[in-house]
Amino acid sequence: MMKRSKRFAALILTDVMAVTTLFGCGSSSGGAASDSSAADSSSKKVLKVGMECAYAPFNWTQDTDTTPDGSKAVKIAGSDYYAYGYDVAVAQKLADQMGMDLEVHKVEWSSIGISLDAGDYDCIIAGMGKTKEREASYAFTEPYYYRNNCIVVKKGGKYSNVKGLSDLADTGCKVTTQLGTGWIPLLDQIKGAEQSGNFETTSECFLAISNGSADVCVIDVPTAESAALTNDDLQIIELDENDTFTGDDEMVNVCIATRKDDTALRDKIQDAMNAIGWNDKAKMDELMDQVLTQQPAAN
Repeated sequence: MMKRSKRFAALILTDVMAVTTLFGCGSSSGGAASDSSAADSSSKKVLKVGMECAYAPFNWTQDTDTTPDGSKAVKIAGSDYYAYGYDVAVAQKLADQMGMDLEVHKVEWSSIGISLDAGDYDCIIAGMGKTKEREASYAFTEPYYYRNNCIVVKKGGKYSNVKGLSDLADTGCKVTTQLGTGWIPLLDQIKGAEQSGNFETTSECFLAISNGSADVCVIDVPTAESAALTNDDLQIIELDENDTFTGDDEMVNVCIATRKDDTALRDKIQDAMNAIGWNDKAKMDELMDQVLTQQPAAN
């Protein structure tokens, strides 16, 4: 992961205490997991958050710190670029409530848990669904967003009139989704489908739909809506509730993850969520609707 740079002050004995305080504000990420977390630092605290910065509308990368509505994007640690999206907006609200500075770390999805365990950052706020498998490895807050699942097909294509899961059965459709997600098990519920291969990013999934290397992408509604804003080839289909996937409830609950043994930080974040009323789905949906209009065209 990208490390925060530090400027060393002159080694003057009378300034030792000031320098010590400076280092307490934000140590380099290595070793942070075991003996110095954001939850117990004695000086001005920094909340280090890991996310892809490539999963619009939850998080994305942009060139400047400005957005159309005047909201401020957050500089990505060790980078000249900035991050914004639903995850960043929520992380900023929570950091403000906890009296902490927000620091965003960009990481590939496939490495996001490994880098958390390594202490590169304090928590994951990255559109992550709380699954039983993940609960064995991480401590989770209550949901900070609730999402519905859907399928994405090529507009005007062979599958554009699909209404329910049964309409896809035995069609030999090529299916895909993002690697390392709870959507992968859902692909098996499409009878007779061809597993065409899954991708590191959702952008690659949607490109596969556009170029015909995949016919159906299983994904969440906000991510699909975000992609459809800038890609006219895509059609979003929310399947009939009586003819849809089963066992997909885990992907509905989007939660914040900390290291399994860092329940102090998890509880502190949960307290902040409670304090700002972030258990209100109406608030969540309002913010999501807002950030959907803020993403750069490239996202």
